[in-house]
Amino acid sequence: MTKIKIVTDSSTTIEPSLVEELGITIVPLSVMIDGVVYSDADLTEGQFLQLMREAKNLPKTSQPPVGLFAEVFSELAKDGSQIIAILLSHALSGTIEAARQGATLSGVDVTVLDSTFTDQAAKFQVVEAARLAQAGASKEEIIAAVEAVRAKTELFIGVSTLENLVKGGRIGRVQGLLSSLLNIRVIMEMKDHHLTPVVKGRGMKTFKKWLVEYKQKLANQPVAEIGISYSGSATFAQEIKQELQSLVSQDISVLETGSIIQTHTGEDAWAILTRYE
Repeated sequence: MTKIKIVTDSSTTIEPSLVEELGITIVPLSVMIDGVVYSDADLTEGQFLQLMREAKNLPKTSQPPVGLFAEVFSELAKDGSQIIAILLSHALSGTIEAARQGATLSGVDVTVLDSTFTDQAAKFQVVEAARLAQAGASKEEIIAAVEAVRAKTELFIGVSTLENLVKGGRIGRVQGLLSSLLNIRVIMEMKDHHLTPVVKGRGMKTFKKWLVEYKQKLANQPVAEIGISYSGSATFAQEIKQELQSLVSQDISVLETGSIIQTHTGEDAWAILTRYE
């Protein structure tokens, strides 16, 4: 039976223990801060945010080089394994195109899948694929399962400032927002590769009011899993966990999101990632 190995990129927020347990390979994206390039693989928790605070200019993110993907794929396939790479939405980065080119260069059996998400929403797909791969599922079975998970996942993100989105050129992808209103709180949903605002307001009450309504919505649906990610302080992320934990049987993971996402969301952002049964 041909072994299948799972690859993702570092924008997928996932516990290191799960990466090791499931044999997942993570290809790092990189970020340039005032002329210095940092790999996601080398940044420790909280380090990037401190660097961003001290930076003169907004960090610039970049996808992994085509050659790096080719090297990773070639190395993983040395034992004859097939590879499934599940990567962040093409609307957020050129990573998926770099992976496709790297797959072609490597000449090995690689299936590149667009998660249509990022962060823990992508993690749901990656973990499902890795568990099935360990259980001996076929490539076709894994792809079908990943697509099913994707269809039952939603991602909401709350930002406390639009400054980073404006400077990073992502504001054009967020329809309906005024770029001059940099001090408003905004909650957006990522759907079909696009960020769409669902709530706008001033102050934390904007987030808290929406959270009450979201909890009521989830209470009437079969929820399989919830993840919470944050940039900056984890205080509100932990509040969200306390509000939603009773809706799911397994512990809700609260994780710091990676440098790529933090660059665009700025400080004091959070995300709720929900997978339905």
